[in-house]
Amino acid sequence: MGIGRGRVLAGLVGRGILESRTPWMHEQEAEAQNLRLIYSLFDFTDRRWSDEDLPRLLDAAQRVGFAGLNVTFPFKQAIIPLLDDLSTGARAVGAVNTVAFRDGKRIGYNTDVTGFAEGFRAGLADAPRSAVLQLGCGGAGSATAHALLSSLDAGRLILSDTDHARAEALRAQLAEAYGADRVTLSSDAVASAREADGIVNATPMGMDKFPGLPIAAQAIEPRHWIADIVYFPLVTGFLAEARRKGCQTLDGSGMAVGQAADAFEIFTGKTADRRRMRASFAAFVSDGPRAAA
Repeated sequence: MGIGRGRVLAGLVGRGILESRTPWMHEQEAEAQNLRLIYSLFDFTDRRWSDEDLPRLLDAAQRVGFAGLNVTFPFKQAIIPLLDDLSTGARAVGAVNTVAFRDGKRIGYNTDVTGFAEGFRAGLADAPRSAVLQLGCGGAGSATAHALLSSLDAGRLILSDTDHARAEALRAQLAEAYGADRVTLSSDAVASAREADGIVNATPMGMDKFPGLPIAAQAIEPRHWIADIVYFPLVTGFLAEARRKGCQTLDGSGMAVGQAADAFEIFTGKTADRRRMRASFAAFVSDGPRAAA
């Protein structure tokens, strides 16, 4: 499992991830369990790597003995052809956010589904879900969509994405799994917001690298609940606008902690203390650079 000489090697692969709290959460939890874990960031943008360098990174990480890698935007779907096997959950979602190196093989998992559901139950448990508008149908959007239609019992999910083919592919997948009457496509997100109880941002919009709102501000109504999967910054422009209008809101911290705890268990084989990992996340947010130093 990549554990040797008392240490575990892990990392995060993506673009625009230098502010990620994931290394801090993993290393703090490992320290609390008397385990030496070294967690590295592989930011393709910062290192000026092309997307075509992904196979070489996987080869190198496996060769030097990594236990595994977390995967984020834009590689959650692109990484699948490079793996040997998928967990049942990852296969159903069609996206991978955690890769384990085991017995010479690469196994893909998806901990975003349970992470989002866990965060939603903690922050918006009583929010109405007769109709939910989801913005974004990529790897993260696939995970949140499955969570909303399965464990969170959304009545109907309305999907919106600038990439129509991607949105249709996700709609078809969800329709097969949960019924065609429970998922529809939107050609006008602002109009669809009028019939939705809540709106989920499953796009990278709001990250420092992608500033702005994922939907026009006028589409957000005080009656809406608003959820964002972005967590750096923790309060995105989308959430700030929603709070200004008095909406119930859910930031990306719950999903971030939940998926990290599941990934920690995959990497180390040890049970993560989720309350402690939430405290680590909060400590990083309040201490910022000092905590990261």
